[in-house]
Amino acid sequence: MLDQGQVAGLDGCRGRWLCVMGDPQCPETIRALILENPGDLLRLDPRPQVVGADIPIGLADAAPRRADREARQRLGRPRGSSVFPAPLRVMMKAPSYEQACLIGRQQAGRALSRQAWNIIPMIRAMDDFLQAGNDRQAWVREVHPELSFQAWNQGLAMTHNKKTPVGRQERHQLVEATFPGAYEAACSDLVNERYAPDDLLDAFAVFWTAARIAQGRAIQLPEMPEKDATGLRMEIMF
Repeated sequence: MLDQGQVAGLDGCRGRWLCVMGDPQCPETIRALILENPGDLLRLDPRPQVVGADIPIGLADAAPRRADREARQRLGRPRGSSVFPAPLRVMMKAPSYEQACLIGRQQAGRALSRQAWNIIPMIRAMDDFLQAGNDRQAWVREVHPELSFQAWNQGLAMTHNKKTPVGRQERHQLVEATFPGAYEAACSDLVNERYAPDDLLDAFAVFWTAARIAQGRAIQLPEMPEKDATGLRMEIMF
């Protein structure tokens, strides 16, 4: 049964999923854990009402997704570069990066980024999970952390790269102001896990947007999302 007060935010972390979950109205309930695969979401107790995931959901056949293009435009430079085009669905079965790039040049006029290739196993895992159940996309929604941070920051994109100390600090300030004490508690939860500090910050940004989705306040790109060949909406929430 879904817990109406709980939401979750997922960010990819070394081939697994860093999950921040809890009641956004009660920061003391927020915790962090590592999930091995999307199927672990079904075993969470309590099960969150909404799950946000920083992973492409819905894959185009031939052209770049409108969601990615509009996300880059909204973020502007330099943060727009954090939105890399999602792979085409046909690329999911490519045996090598070189073959995936060849497919991209033939189908869309551009190669696949190395970043997108590196997360194809996670994209495939989420794609399989969503298609294995009835309308799971109503529960698990694609979210981009930088769009979330921009909306969180009164519409102003983050000034610094998240990999830098000052970039982590400006993102942490947003987290701490909204969910006091939750970041440090999450670090304690993950004390025996390997993760990058920006992974946890991204998961909090996705968690923040998951709360907005639950409240009916989130924005989607594009306004009228297209569906892919399997029926999944190609949209990004923030």
